[in-house]
Amino acid sequence: MKSFHFFLLTTIFIFLEDVHSAINMYEFNDLKKELQFKALRNTLRCPECQNNTIADSNSELAKRLSQKVYEMTIKGRSEQEIIDYMVARYGNFVTYNPPLTLATLILWISPIFVIILGFGLIINYSCKSKVR
Repeated sequence: MKSFHFFLLTTIFIFLEDVHSAINMYEFNDLKKELQFKALRNTLRCPECQNNTIADSNSELAKRLSQKVYEMTIKGRSEQEIIDYMVARYGNFVTYNPPLTLATLILWISPIFVIILGFGLIINYSCKSKVR
């Protein structure tokens, strides 16, 4: 019976060690920096994942980005400086609110033109078929 208890306790401790090591511990001595770090981790998108923040993603890239955000935050960089660094390195995709550029404008407006063109073709086709 003692060996079973020993086995059970050993298994539990090994499991708890794995769980503890899986959680990234970031230490802060300033509440403002900690809040900035958490906000940035929840607003920056993982470039490797489709629609996860770097806080939600389990990819290695997201872990490295979280570490970089942590290091920059500890060094006293502002939120905008960190976002600018990430955008310069990974493009506008890392932000959920990309700036309005020609590319994003085309992405937003092109569906409207496709719908208008489609309705125009349908009306044109139906008018030609009525004439015949």
